[in-house]
Amino acid sequence: MRVHLGCDHAGLELKAHLVTWLTEHGYEPVDHGPFVYDALDDYPVFCLRAAEGVVADRDAGLDSLGVVIGGSGNGEQIAANKVKGVRAALAWSEETATLAREHNDAWVVAVGGRMHTLEEMTRLVEVFLSTPFPGDERHVRRIGQLASYETTGELPPLPPSALGGAADQQGDA
Repeated sequence: MRVHLGCDHAGLELKAHLVTWLTEHGYEPVDHGPFVYDALDDYPVFCLRAAEGVVADRDAGLDSLGVVIGGSGNGEQIAANKVKGVRAALAWSEETATLAREHNDAWVVAVGGRMHTLEEMTRLVEVFLSTPFPGDERHVRRIGQLASYETTGELPPLPPSALGGAADQQGDA
């Protein structure tokens, strides 16, 4: 599996560790930078490229995921999610890393380098990469709603159970 990586200065050392760890564990890391420490670098430059790499690989039929790393992981997740077709999830525990794959079929995981030890961060990435998406109907349906909205900009219809409350709130009852 190919794994695209991007970070900012806060994730530089952790990314370098992951490149080695991924290689040792049979993955093909693709490092989108940065490659030198710059306290003023901008995470979107690198995280957008990592996310685009995942989409390009998947469009080509390749097995590919991504990892973006920053101080908290928040900005990096936001950046990755701006790439059309990407679902990036912030993982802060093994459970959130697992659920990102099992429930959301996330293609990119964001981790906060200042939030975890090297061992914890590596474990979050390992869990994310090794967890398959089982394809349960309810999750496929929800992902489809997000993909449709991303393409059309049209909100999914409200379920019948929500119509009464929404109509009342809008004065349509």
